Amino acid sequence: MSLGRDFRRLWLAFTVSAVGSAVGLGALPLIAVLALDSSTFQVSMLAALSAIGAVLGVPMGDFIEQRRKRPVMIAADLVRFVVLISVPLAAVFDVLTYVQLCVVGIVQAAAMIAFQSASGAHLKALISAEGRAEANSRFEQTNWISLSIGPAIGGALVSLVGATATLAVDAVSFLLSAIGVRRIEQPEPTPVRRDGKADVTAGWRYILGHRGLRALFWNSQLFGGPVMMTVPLLTVFMLRDLGLAPWSYGLFLGLACLGGVLGAQLAPRLTRRHGLHRMLIVFGILRAPWLLLFPLAPHGLGGFVLLTAAETCLLVASGVFNPSFATYRMDVTEDGFMARVVGAWSISSRCVQPALMALGGVLAALVGLRGALWVAGGCCAVSAAVLPWQSAKPAPLPEPV
Repeated sequence: MSLGRDFRRLWLAFTVSAVGSAVGLGALPLIAVLALDSSTFQVSMLAALSAIGAVLGVPMGDFIEQRRKRPVMIAADLVRFVVLISVPLAAVFDVLTYVQLCVVGIVQAAAMIAFQSASGAHLKALISAEGRAEANSRFEQTNWISLSIGPAIGGALVSLVGATATLAVDAVSFLLSAIGVRRIEQPEPTPVRRDGKADVTAGWRYILGHRGLRALFWNSQLFGGPVMMTVPLLTVFMLRDLGLAPWSYGLFLGLACLGGVLGAQLAPRLTRRHGLHRMLIVFGILRAPWLLLFPLAPHGLGGFVLLTAAETCLLVASGVFNPSFATYRMDVTEDGFMARVVGAWSISSRCVQPALMALGGVLAALVGLRGALWVAGGCCAVSAAVLPWQSAKPAPLPEPV
């Protein structure tokens, strides 16, 4: 299906920023360790600060909803470029501090929320309803391909030129993304302006007032939070408990992400054949149980094979589910609420996931790594129980007076 020249420009802009972000993945903690000799607590705090950036995004949803989305996306990209490029520049002049890294992490997270809020509403206006499944599938494929190759490239760059230079690559990718978004020619629809006080809770009220969105919201938190909980645990589990070599962790991630690419490629064809609702139910179930295999991994090569197979199956199902979910959310959300719904969803995830990552560390200390992985797997399995088992039509809330 041809989605038009403007979509290709948007897709190219997204691809550039996605690859840049994947290359710079984990660069801030590396800089804290290698350049500033920060403590373990300080490095952990850098990850937790993303939740503060998410909270700063709460009042932005109503502001973004009443404005054209493309200028917001460009501004968010430029903000991320400026704050990220400040780190290598400060390092060059030997004035880099831990406080600066904290500010960069917070501002970057807030700008990401703003971009995601605007881009969801922008894509809905740019693409016809018939092309949404295909468009979301292409974004999903790009995301998984970037995660497959980006960290490996980033690791090589860190070895060759250092972590601060790698972060500069990430910064430039956002500048190129802003240029790409600026080249889109299709006029945006005029946003509806509202008088009165900003309503910062409208996105959450819309989600919770819609049966299908409400079910998917709780499903996404019960699934995404435990999956992110396993990320720091798996590094220690594979290298220490299973006795695997450090390179095996990178190979594990790269092979599994190819499963996400495969799932995203299958999504449009399966959606046309079976419909969105059935896709959400079937693949919401299929992605749920795989974490339960993690704590069963034996020592050595057998553990590597089991973990890789389980993670790949999880990501194949997620690669199909994610674009189906994004399309469903576009279809059932009114235009006047789209930015606030996406913003509320992103903010919630950005708060829940760091909290569960911290909880995973506490559980690992109390019941061991395998015990913490059992808890994560159980929560993921429970996520299937709160899928939208009954199809739901939009149930818009009235605008606040």
